[in-house]
Amino acid sequence: MRQIILDTETTGFDPRNGDRIIEIGAVELIKRRLTQNNYHQYIYPERSVPQDAIAVHGITDEFLKDKPLFASVVDDFMEYVQGAELIIHNAPFDVGFINNELALLPNNKWGKIEDHCQITDSLKMARKAYPGQRNSLDALCKRLYIDNSNRTLHGALLDSEILADVYLTMTGGQTALSLSAQSKENNTSNVKQKNLNYENRPPLNIIKASPVEQQAHQQKLADISKSSGKTLHW
Repeated sequence: MRQIILDTETTGFDPRNGDRIIEIGAVELIKRRLTQNNYHQYIYPERSVPQDAIAVHGITDEFLKDKPLFASVVDDFMEYVQGAELIIHNAPFDVGFINNELALLPNNKWGKIEDHCQITDSLKMARKAYPGQRNSLDALCKRLYIDNSNRTLHGALLDSEILADVYLTMTGGQTALSLSAQSKENNTSNVKQKNLNYENRPPLNIIKASPVEQQAHQQKLADISKSSGKTLHW
C-alpha cells in the first residue's frame, strides 16, 4: 500500500476569495514505512501574501518571487501522488485549494485530485478516536508524546513529517498483510507440527530491579510527567 502524507501552506483560508497555494510538502509511506521519497515545492501564487499569513508560516513575497507557477509543477506533483492514499489533516481545506489550482489551469487535463487518489482525513480520524478533545496537530503531538519542538512556524514538509508520526502512532502501528490462501494453509500446517514441550523446559531466571534501579525508574517517570503535563501510572 502506498500512502502519502500531505500538507499545504496558502496565502489565506479561502480559495474563493483569491487565496492560493504557496507550498506543498509530502512524505511517502509504503507498507507503513517512510521511504524518504518526499515531495516539496514552493509556488509563486501570482498575488501578495498577507501579513497575518506570513505570521503563521513565515513565507514572504520576496522569498516566492522566483518560484515556479503551479502550472509549471502540476504534472510532476500529480504523477507523484497518482494512485496513492492521501492522508491530510483537515483534508477538505487542502483538497479544496489543490482543486482550485487545478481549475485555474488554462488546460486542466487532471480534473480533480480525488479522481486520482483516495483521500483520508486524519482530523476526522482523530475526532473519532478522541471525541470532545482538541485534535489539532500540536494537540495530538502532546497527547501521543511526539516531539514537535522544531515546529516554531508552520511548514508543509515539516508538518507532513510530523503528521506521519501522528498517523502511525494513532493507528497503532498496524501493518498490511497479504497472504494467499495457500500460504495461510501452509502457516497453519506449520503451527500444528510444532509441539512445544513447556513441562520439560527449565525455569526462567527472574531478575528483579535493585532499589537503586527502582528509584531511577520513579525519577524518570516523574520527569516525563513534568515535561508532558500528564500523570503517569506505569
